[in-house]
Amino acid sequence: MGFLSVLGMAHKLAGDRLSPGDTAVDATCGNGNDTLFLAEQIGPRGRVYAFDIQEQALRRTKERFASALPRERLPELCLIHGSHAGMAMHIAEDSRKRLGAVMFNLGFLPGPEADTSIITKTASTLAALDASLGLLRPGGILTIVLYPGHPGGDQEAAAVEQWASSLPQGAGQAVLYRMPQKPASPFLLAVEKKSIQTKD
Repeated sequence: MGFLSVLGMAHKLAGDRLSPGDTAVDATCGNGNDTLFLAEQIGPRGRVYAFDIQEQALRRTKERFASALPRERLPELCLIHGSHAGMAMHIAEDSRKRLGAVMFNLGFLPGPEADTSIITKTASTLAALDASLGLLRPGGILTIVLYPGHPGGDQEAAAVEQWASSLPQGAGQAVLYRMPQKPASPFLLAVEKKSIQTKD
């Protein structure tokens, strides 16, 4: 029995923190795999927000979502054609207190006919991570799958690691899941939100 893949570990961490009726965010919906996973965790009383800057990704996600689950098991799906950096403008106030997981799968849209020159950018990714941590409920999880092996991916991965390492411990606890023998392989960074303690 081997280790979980980075995507499998991201799903495990998110699934452990989600309950039926929760809100979840797929910050980079791509082909809809994480969107569907989140939908299965939160059920018909929940709400999933899925972001992507490419219409092709939103179309794929909508098709996968509609064909994979019976309608009575579907949560509300909010597809947003726009940058995840602006997620705070799109997530309803009543969803925020129930937001248990935000998943990022960075890099480019995989699959045939996808334009692999369109990649996630460091500046918007860092803005989206800040927004995500602010929106998550205490105990919620932020998962980020990073791809240092493609052009631009190594700089983005390094910046995200620096972002996580600089978080105050009262704001969040960060962990890495990676294969040190394969430095160019994808890896996972996860942040569990904490309640910030203030002194009287």
